[in-house]
Amino acid sequence: MIKKSNAVLNLDGAWSLAYGQHGEIDPSLATIEAIEAADLAKIPAKVPGNFELDLERAGIVPEIFREQNIYKLYPYETMHQFYYRTFTYTADPALDDVVVFEGLDCFAQVYIDGKLVAESDNMFVPVTFDLPKLADGEHEMVVHFTPAVIKAREYEIDPYSYGMKFNADSLYIRKAASQYGWDIMPRAVSAGIWKHVYIDRLPKGSIKDIFLQTNAVDGSHAFIKMVYNCRIPAGDIREYTLKVTCTCGDSSFGWTIPLWHTGGNATTTIHDAKLWWPHNYGDPNLYDVVGELYHKGELIHTWSRKTGLRTVKLDRTSMTDKDGSGEFCFIVNGKKIFAMGTNWVPVDAYHSRDEERLPEIMPMVADLGCNIIRCWGGNVYENEYFYDYCDEHGVMVWQDFAMACAIYPQDDWFQAALDKEARAVIKLLRHHPAIVLWAGDNECDLSYRWGGENRDPNANALTRKVLPEAIRSLDYTRPYLPSSPYVDEEAFAGGAGGDGGGISEDHLWGPRDYFKGNFYKNTICHFASETGYHGCPSPESLAKYIRAEQLWPCLGQTDWLCHAACMIPAESEPYGYRIRLMWNQVETLFGKENKATADLATFSQASQISQAEAKKYFIERFRLTKWRRTGIIWWNLIDGWPQISDAIVDYYLDKKLAYWYIKNSQQPVCMMFDEPVDGMAALHAVNDTREDKTLSYKVLDDNGNVVQEGTCVVKSDMSVPVWHMPVGEEKKFYTILWNDGETEGMNHYFTNIIDIDYDYYVDCAKKAGLPLR
Repeated sequence: MIKKSNAVLNLDGAWSLAYGQHGEIDPSLATIEAIEAADLAKIPAKVPGNFELDLERAGIVPEIFREQNIYKLYPYETMHQFYYRTFTYTADPALDDVVVFEGLDCFAQVYIDGKLVAESDNMFVPVTFDLPKLADGEHEMVVHFTPAVIKAREYEIDPYSYGMKFNADSLYIRKAASQYGWDIMPRAVSAGIWKHVYIDRLPKGSIKDIFLQTNAVDGSHAFIKMVYNCRIPAGDIREYTLKVTCTCGDSSFGWTIPLWHTGGNATTTIHDAKLWWPHNYGDPNLYDVVGELYHKGELIHTWSRKTGLRTVKLDRTSMTDKDGSGEFCFIVNGKKIFAMGTNWVPVDAYHSRDEERLPEIMPMVADLGCNIIRCWGGNVYENEYFYDYCDEHGVMVWQDFAMACAIYPQDDWFQAALDKEARAVIKLLRHHPAIVLWAGDNECDLSYRWGGENRDPNANALTRKVLPEAIRSLDYTRPYLPSSPYVDEEAFAGGAGGDGGGISEDHLWGPRDYFKGNFYKNTICHFASETGYHGCPSPESLAKYIRAEQLWPCLGQTDWLCHAACMIPAESEPYGYRIRLMWNQVETLFGKENKATADLATFSQASQISQAEAKKYFIERFRLTKWRRTGIIWWNLIDGWPQISDAIVDYYLDKKLAYWYIKNSQQPVCMMFDEPVDGMAALHAVNDTREDKTLSYKVLDDNGNVVQEGTCVVKSDMSVPVWHMPVGEEKKFYTILWNDGETEGMNHYFTNIIDIDYDYYVDCAKKAGLPLR
């Protein structure tokens, strides 16, 4: 994160808010006097914030996330908002004042003392402008928001475009797509000053940006290009000197550059470079980059941030054939990386709260042993805290641009809007070494085949022209994938279309039936960037948002359907299938006549067992076939509102059973069983570390008897079979224990895990030390 070295006037905190219905109010109100005189509702507001949260705090709407109260916000979608406050200003002739709105959601006009000074039409792009000349004293600021759903009505949907049932009004609007309702999020279209706002005070000359780009790595040698840009509005530029110093422990390098222009570049070779590595592959070394701008020898501005030195490539083929030929693998500093981690979706339906939730959530990523996060395209671009954490902990970031599950407009206006957004986002985030991939969107290539059509997604100018040109200009060494999954010309010609269809990187959802069924067992992709399975929240969490009379049974209950993200609480509506899906998954595992559906507490735990075993299988199937398969990004870590979902941690930070199973399955050194072949199940040892490991291991049956013990050597970064266990038709629980001389590990395996006895499973799991109730 950039550290500001000059005084900042913070405009966060208490504001006032007036609002009224579109068509019934004057949207041109620009002064506090006019707003307070108007016939508008008025309440206190908080910045950063969201309109709906202000309504909730004022008691205008009931607790939003309880029961079906989210639906009560639909009439507020067409409201205008006026946020306003005063601030005290004292000019300093030696400084230039710049107003920064880090995030305005979304169509906004900013007024200072009644004069229009800035406008916004994009939630994702910061609004920055020079403060007009002001006298010392008190001044007022007004921010007016036009409802996004009203602005959307100005655009016709052409035959080329496509949006899901509740999302057509999102297509032209640069807001998070999930705000319009998704299978994982409620419809919460929202508005407000959702990020920080302040006045930055800068000297007449200042540093705008310093970007270090690692062009090549050879052992401990790194070849670095540095690009800089400064803000020097007037005067002889030859009076200025830029000094850049980069330090990581005992490694340091830098430049001293007499300026001849406000921007330029320089190169150097570092012979003792401390490289940034992903988790399991080395230390995530970071350099402190300090820029100092001198005018006639006097230091006038200091700028700093952290960055890492590393190269990254994506070794990719279009397809994977039945024999496994093909590839999709990240290569960092010349070394192949096996990736495992989570998809990242909104951590809150109201994004002003994202920042405060991140410090509690991000440590879970490291605790689980993740070395990659995929930032899903239906979300916002995350807060700097998120990317800083990933940099510091060696967590690679796959960054989607903010488009998902749609065919977006192709006209000149939209292309220009996306280009502006992409360039702002790239410049803001490109210094993070954790980001290893820019991806054009989520499942927009697949959208070209939805609705019975078979159109070629390679005609999409947004992801084939606009985005790659922006990346080529601003960050050309980082890989780019036009879509996920990416249906390139070869895949389209071959009829591949995702969900097990032969693409090298795929989203594996399938029928969502038995998790070891044919779809999941026989998938051929090298890399799964989405796959998941439902898990019911705990009864304690459910009781926080579902009424007591609807808690059980769950099927057909409208509170449950609401919190399965149904925009209309009916099983016939989109996403209405999700509660019954979870029920069916429990019956598949434990049988229709089993006690698993007897009451809420039992059902919740049974569902969590189902989810935990499914995700354990998905991860282990990819790990034990390491280098035939190269990575898995499961869906997903945490909920962004109280819901029934695939997340392994609910909105209230309550960890489901899958959290602990995944933590076991993602140990750097791990032992796991493959499914039986010809009556024999292979026990594999997997080593993701940089060192060869010698393991002493035991396999115990359900009575604690040792059925196998031994010693094995597993080479660095490899998976090897070490023993084969005969398996018949028995349904039996086994515990695997190992020790590598430094750490002890534990995992488990259940043979023929379908239609099993609930009590037997729970008893065995508890004896093995797994955290069941």
